[in-house]
Amino acid sequence: MTTLLRLADVNVYYGAFHVLRDVRLEVGAGEIVSLLGGNASGKSTTMKTILGLTRLRSGTITFDGVPVEHRSTPARVRAGIASVPEARRVFPQLTVDENLLAGAYTRKDRAGVAEDLERMREHFPRLAERRRQEAGTLSGGEQQMLAFARALMSRPRLICMDEPTMGLAPRLVDQVLDEIARLNRELGVAVLLVEQQAELALSIASRGYVLATGEIAVQGTADELLRDPRIQEAYLGRSTA
Repeated sequence: MTTLLRLADVNVYYGAFHVLRDVRLEVGAGEIVSLLGGNASGKSTTMKTILGLTRLRSGTITFDGVPVEHRSTPARVRAGIASVPEARRVFPQLTVDENLLAGAYTRKDRAGVAEDLERMREHFPRLAERRRQEAGTLSGGEQQMLAFARALMSRPRLICMDEPTMGLAPRLVDQVLDEIARLNRELGVAVLLVEQQAELALSIASRGYVLATGEIAVQGTADELLRDPRIQEAYLGRSTA
């Protein structure tokens, strides 16, 4: 599998506090990879660093073989990296269609944007039904669908998703995970899935990494991590005694 994203020996500081320590991870083209860990483990900082929202002190980030660690966030979006932020963060007073168009802010090809807008309506029929509705009036699950579709409007090759199941009713969680898997399967978009809920994340991922206090503590295939006693005890609530 061709490596799409590679972090090598990435170190990030907040002031004097060493947040990420020599982080190494890879995401292959068309692959779903989970980044797991508890609170304050460095998951969100890793995603922000990939997106250029947080600067690294040392190390490299390459996307499709090209170094991007010194590029701006818009430049990384144009290169093919998009994000679905924590808690969805749709623009509540804008309509569904206006939110989707906001996802194409780095693009200049009006005809292509119009085509992709129609494509999102086909992929997400519920959003098409609510195209003129203010996003803030949508349900939590519908807002998450809108956040996915908005990210796809930049025509990404990789989407970083920060805890997409957070705050959703239990009945919607499986629906959201199924949607992520469907988008990956049908569109071939790679996904870096940042999650606390290991079992959920690994149910659709091929591989995973576990962060602990800013370091990669464990990595492996989804099956290997689900069977790992350390993961079972720390993240799945299963005693291995």
